Amino acid sequence: MRKQPQRQRDRAISLLQKRGMMRLSEFLQEGITAATISRMEQKGTLNQLSRGLYQLPDALLDSNHSLAVAAKLIRNGVICYESALAFHELTDRIPPYVWMAIGPRDWRPKIARPRIQITRFGPKEFDKGIKHYTIEGISVPIYTPAKTIVDLFKSGQRQKAFYNVPTGLAHATQAMKDAIRLRKATPSEIAKYAAEAGIWDKIVQPRLETLTLNA
Repeated sequence: MRKQPQRQRDRAISLLQKRGMMRLSEFLQEGITAATISRMEQKGTLNQLSRGLYQLPDALLDSNHSLAVAAKLIRNGVICYESALAFHELTDRIPPYVWMAIGPRDWRPKIARPRIQITRFGPKEFDKGIKHYTIEGISVPIYTPAKTIVDLFKSGQRQKAFYNVPTGLAHATQAMKDAIRLRKATPSEIAKYAAEAGIWDKIVQPRLETLTLNA
């Protein structure tokens, strides 16, 4: 009877070596009990990254480790705003939390750690401009540079309209300038997403034209 937990332990380690990190529900699907996982955690055989999410203690951590954890915890979410900008190396700012977008009707989970800031995107903006990147063996959905810039402009527009704070638009403009200079986004890509978001004519176009004239 004592051999069964050992076999489950070995299988759990093997699975984590292949997948990077796993949720408790995934272990259960593989026939590994919660009691086995609890014992492994108590013995230090695995680390609990967040409630119900585990990784081997000797796993190599990527610089974008927190994005992989967030993607694993919120399966229907997409990395956005400052976190996407930082991933694409278009800002020197270090986001204090992971920004993640969910759809208008998606379940909004409560997560204690890591720090995740969840925002809701409308149905027309949520599914556009997503690209998947592999981080620590996890497929992480992240908005492209062009889509991220337009999202920042839209957020900046709301900040200015409701709180009379212009810094959001200035930040988006700088990100757009850097993305074009570093060839991580083209003016046509930005124009496309801005038009779809309804902010091309008054918000993005005049700023983009100024950048191209001064280039």
